[in-house]
Amino acid sequence: MGLLLFFICALVLIMGYVVYGRIAERIYGVDFKMLMPCKLKADGVDYVEMPTWKIFLIQLLNIAGLGPVFGALAGCLFGPVALLWIVLGCVFAGAVHDFLAALMSAGEGGANLPELVQRNLGKGAGYIMRGLCVLLMLLVGVVFTSGPAGMLHALVSSLSVTTWCVIILLYYFFATVLPIDVIIGRLYPIFGALFIFMAVGLAVALPFSEHEVLPVVNFTSHFHPQNLSVWPMIFVTIACGAISGFHATQSPMMVRCLPDVRRARPVFYGAMIAEGLVALIWATVGLTLRDVLTDYTMVSNEAGKLVPQLAESGQPLATFAQLTLSSPATAVSHACTELLGPIGAALAVLGVVVLPITSGDTAMRCCRLMLADALHIEQKNSLRRLLIAVPLFACVIIISQVDFSIIWRYFGWANQTLACFTLWSIVVYLRHRHRFHWIVTIPALFMTTVCTSFLLYAPECIIALPMQVATWSGLCVSALCLLLFLWRARS
Repeated sequence: MGLLLFFICALVLIMGYVVYGRIAERIYGVDFKMLMPCKLKADGVDYVEMPTWKIFLIQLLNIAGLGPVFGALAGCLFGPVALLWIVLGCVFAGAVHDFLAALMSAGEGGANLPELVQRNLGKGAGYIMRGLCVLLMLLVGVVFTSGPAGMLHALVSSLSVTTWCVIILLYYFFATVLPIDVIIGRLYPIFGALFIFMAVGLAVALPFSEHEVLPVVNFTSHFHPQNLSVWPMIFVTIACGAISGFHATQSPMMVRCLPDVRRARPVFYGAMIAEGLVALIWATVGLTLRDVLTDYTMVSNEAGKLVPQLAESGQPLATFAQLTLSSPATAVSHACTELLGPIGAALAVLGVVVLPITSGDTAMRCCRLMLADALHIEQKNSLRRLLIAVPLFACVIIISQVDFSIIWRYFGWANQTLACFTLWSIVVYLRHRHRFHWIVTIPALFMTTVCTSFLLYAPECIIALPMQVATWSGLCVSALCLLLFLWRARS
């Protein structure tokens, strides 16, 4: 039954691309005769025409950071309902969000997300969005440096975590300032091969493992170790793989390289569906191995936090769920070893490492482009690119000194808040063009409720209201947004 459920979820994701993606394309009303930015503004640096297959791969690796792996594993602690959110969120919210935001950018000459928000929601929203985008990109640069550095240290312990951080940041710097086809365009096919091995390898290994796939398929089951509420926590925990505002910041970068608007649906809607499949695989792995004993035990570190340590004879073993809660990177390594063996695990872990690195490099590049647009600094000249890039990386080094758990907490909320702004911008854009806006309005209302409720309820946040109060407050904010939109639409 569990294996059948996995295949049904995968089939729904694929059919979502085939059917719902085409519906979204028709509702938007794509002008197939449109000249793309790479033909109108070619500069050899950021506006560079590239093959569609390479753009798809870059877009997929851009958006698929740690979220569809760490987020999916953390989300499956809430139970099988995580599978529903990944599938329905990806098809009806995330892929529509990515695809239509990319089409908006293409129609505006490859404009970045803050400019799109400003043109549709006003200058005030544009300024807020620009600040939020830059903050999110910097947080991505920090989070996606320390995360893969820890996993690489586990593979090559002769180099310290700090050394790996320096190596990754140097790579980010060169990927940020050099023309897009020099590093990103050449390395991503290699990274993509590792990524595909990781995803396909785990999906194929699951049915042949000694563990029952999805032993619990009751969607009402709730067994989070910390007893956190499914609503609204799961919708922020699983962002990449369902819907993520970070994606809309990346789309303009690939829009500037896309030679034909007819390829937009495969690249942008398709990449989101592919990421949903990755999240589905990892959520299934987490639910399958949830109660399996590992070769780790839990010990208290100097800060009093439980961390995993290889168990010795006679020590109590930790379950995979406990491992996921305390150290997702360790859980990933253990799952890969359990399902693929030592050699396969090494390749699979490298595939996981690729995901944050290939999001961190383009996040910093995107941050440079956003600031260049805001400050009206032309980027064809290398010295002008350095003028923006050097202070950016100085900020990343400063932010990296903050506690990682605090950074990750605000990264998750900022990410989904960004999605709300993007969705409402698309709603207004569609309404101005007299198109059927409800295809985006409903996801916008839902995510506005989620973000508001999370901000008011989450234990990590300052307010921490009771769930019912936070939920009703979120519904009121969403209703207010809808009324404001309808009032402005009639005026």
